[in-house]
Amino acid sequence: MVNYYETLKVSPKASRVEIKSAYRRLARKLHPDKNEGSEQTARAFAAIAEAYEILGNPKERAEYDKKLLAARYNGNSNGDSVFTSSNVHARRWRQMIYDQRYNEIIDRMIAEERRQSMDLQRMIFPIVALFVSTLIVGIVRPQVFSTPDGILLKIVLVSLAVAGAIHLVSRIRDGLNRYTFDAADLHDSIFEGNEPAPKSMSRWTAAAMIVFGVFICFGLGLVIGYNIEIRSVLLDEFIFAESPLPEMILYPPIFVLLVDLMHSFATRLETQTSHLTLS
Repeated sequence: MVNYYETLKVSPKASRVEIKSAYRRLARKLHPDKNEGSEQTARAFAAIAEAYEILGNPKERAEYDKKLLAARYNGNSNGDSVFTSSNVHARRWRQMIYDQRYNEIIDRMIAEERRQSMDLQRMIFPIVALFVSTLIVGIVRPQVFSTPDGILLKIVLVSLAVAGAIHLVSRIRDGLNRYTFDAADLHDSIFEGNEPAPKSMSRWTAAAMIVFGVFICFGLGLVIGYNIEIRSVLLDEFIFAESPLPEMILYPPIFVLLVDLMHSFATRLETQTSHLTLS
């Protein structure tokens, strides 16, 4: 049975990121276009593509690990081996080994799926928070900087806005790198179909959609704010400007930062709780 881990030169306990990194590294090295169409290199490239197609998919990898485990323990040609012995104690020992390894496989698959879900949330939450906060800003139209007082408040707002902007850009950049493709990347036709989860959107398209969504939300917020009478006696001095002000770009990054911090705290608390429950 072909050992795909040896093909990609990774450990059987390698994470999905490590497997993908190994595949990319070998693919660039063995790509036929870079080796003058060498038949030997083409075969090697096809082998690593097949290995990545299986190991890059958590469910496919779990099934493969089961088969690899069975082949390893049942394929021993030595009839006196404990792996092939019909002795009841040997069979019980083999079953214990199977159960332990299967549990490891399932635990790894669950951990991979959880990690993928968390990575997706790290991309989605900031963008949703950006859209919602832009909509709210369009509705209430803050005008804090138009008041002569509150210097300390203004300094705090600017500081939080800068921190929020850096955080937002970092989150979006990581998400685009993970879930979109760059047209300049090596992604020739021979790669097609070899990745278990192909990226169907380019980075420029995704970035344009985010920017377009921000403008749509802000415009919708202005329409709602100007057509619905919302007034607050206590905060009227700081909100509901007659027209959009430059300071309004400060508030969405602050909102995103606060929402993401709360989400990170809740996630960490949930993880710790689940670990305590399992232990």
